[in-house]
Amino acid sequence: MPNLFSVSGYLIYFWSNENNEPIHVHVSKGRPTKHATIFWLTGDHGCILATNGSKISNHDINKLSDVISAQYEYICEKWKLYFDTEKIKFYL
Repeated sequence: MPNLFSVSGYLIYFWSNENNEPIHVHVSKGRPTKHATIFWLTGDHGCILATNGSKISNHDINKLSDVISAQYEYICEKWKLYFDTEKIKFYL
């Protein structure tokens, strides 16, 4: 599973078997977990919280959402490279 970057101790990453789903990232404190928080990327260069499995505070969710949106192009490029695709499916 590729780790993309970290922010304030939170790791942002993909799971390697989810390439048939719309583009999204997992977020967890310190290391990947199977109950991570998930953000869907949207077609309008934003992101939406899908689930907060890591129980991240609302304050940190808002910060993470801003960072993920700011890194939108980087995340999309990494998705294409990792999953060897030119086409990305978006949640919205």
